[in-house]
Amino acid sequence: MIDWLRRPPLEPEVEVSGHTLPIVLRRMRRARRLTLRLAPDGGAVHITLPEWAESREAIAFAHARKAWLEEQLGRLPARTAPVPGGELRYRGTALRLAWEPRAPRRPVVEGEILRVGGPQDGLQARLRRWLEAEALRLAAADMRDYCAAAGLAPVPISLTRAQHRWGSCSDKSRIRINWRLVQAPDFVRRSVVAHEVAHLVHFDHSPAFHRLLQRIYEADIKLADAWLKEHGRALYASFG
Repeated sequence: MIDWLRRPPLEPEVEVSGHTLPIVLRRMRRARRLTLRLAPDGGAVHITLPEWAESREAIAFAHARKAWLEEQLGRLPARTAPVPGGELRYRGTALRLAWEPRAPRRPVVEGEILRVGGPQDGLQARLRRWLEAEALRLAAADMRDYCAAAGLAPVPISLTRAQHRWGSCSDKSRIRINWRLVQAPDFVRRSVVAHEVAHLVHFDHSPAFHRLLQRIYEADIKLADAWLKEHGRALYASFG
């Protein structure tokens, strides 16, 4: 018998291409089968399983799919830091980074160019702070839009640097959004905010939750989900 079927560890994990990845299990009432995926940054393995399934079966499933996980891990984009003359993604557009030492330190978008000044040492940190500030500004506006559409009062919103989630609404009174979504097209970021606002009313993924999400979100939620599935990992390529 496979060891994982006999006695699963307290913190399940799987060895993939020399990396020890935690296995994160998530039970969903509507799930009909086991679903396996690699986290966007490659730092964990996520398994969605039906309420009736046993954890040890899900863990064994991850070990049986190691070859697939290795393939997915190999497809992750290489980590690259933004450099003068290079590109920085912002709201779905690749901006060319124009660095001039005597220019203002605060980045300014001019068409498809991002101008920024100050010492080159610390440039990456300044760009990240600017992106995070933009992410919070945009997500806060999104949240107000969707709370109004759902008939709710606005709630506090903050950013997360989570490696495995795009958003969360853990206590039904505060929303957290992954700052890296500022690099994605607006309709993608807004879909995540709308998703979390819907959780303020329905703290599950019931039919009622999906009906509310479809009512308040102005675009096609399936297209947004598909974009994240195909391109989400690339949002982790910059800034480590």
